[in-house]
Amino acid sequence: MAGSTVTDTAGRHASGPTGTAALTTPAGRLLALARAELTLLGRAKGTLFAALFVPLVVPFTMKSAVKNMDLDGTGLSIGSVLLPSAVAFSLLFAVYSALVSVYAARREELVLKRLRTGEVRDVEILAGAALPSVAIGLVQSLVLMGMCAALLDVGAPGAAHYVVLGLVLGLVMFPLLAAVTSIVSRSVESAQVMVMPLLFASMLGSGVVLPLEVMPDKLASVCELLPLSPVIALIRGGWTGELGAGEGLRAVLIAVAWIALGVFAVKRWFRWEPRR
Repeated sequence: MAGSTVTDTAGRHASGPTGTAALTTPAGRLLALARAELTLLGRAKGTLFAALFVPLVVPFTMKSAVKNMDLDGTGLSIGSVLLPSAVAFSLLFAVYSALVSVYAARREELVLKRLRTGEVRDVEILAGAALPSVAIGLVQSLVLMGMCAALLDVGAPGAAHYVVLGLVLGLVMFPLLAAVTSIVSRSVESAQVMVMPLLFASMLGSGVVLPLEVMPDKLASVCELLPLSPVIALIRGGWTGELGAGEGLRAVLIAVAWIALGVFAVKRWFRWEPRR
């Protein structure tokens, strides 16, 4: 069974002269779980395809649509629109969507229940399952940033610290949101449906497809509160160098609020066993 596969694989990765000692430390257990999860992720061809290739392809299909946008007076260019959008697609598909399926699958296969009977703490179980997807999202985001910078002539970031901060906040936030979404996902199949509301809300309202700068002010002020919006604002504003300290602080506070809400929801409602 998959539960045995995870625990057996984790044990093999920690085997050897220091394997037993490695499993007695949080870092050792976390690494063993992450390696086991990476092995299982490689077998899930559909999830792996969506995680690896969709974020690399979709942003560049938007180029013609962005060319037709009226960006006059916004301070934006085609490159500064597409670059953060590319990172957003990676967060949405490589991290969020993939992890909702992972959490739902491991719960239904009783993997999470088995792991909780050992020494592994709850946070280690969730983090270990998330690490491969987060690593894919990080590498993918860096590759996409490099490609956009080279192909779309956006140059180097004007305020790199905002770009780094936005990416880090996104990589922390979306695993938490994935865990929250898995709470209402009764199966792996339903997980693919339950991710849709946040995916569509983020793509349409967080500046991924249509920048907030071209939206009506009242609509933009509401959309700024969506989970992905502060990440986009930090990356886009950090790259153009036009994000003020007040705007940057506001974006960080919104992102931190979503992270805190995600932590609370996971602690309060996350399901470790299938519904019967």
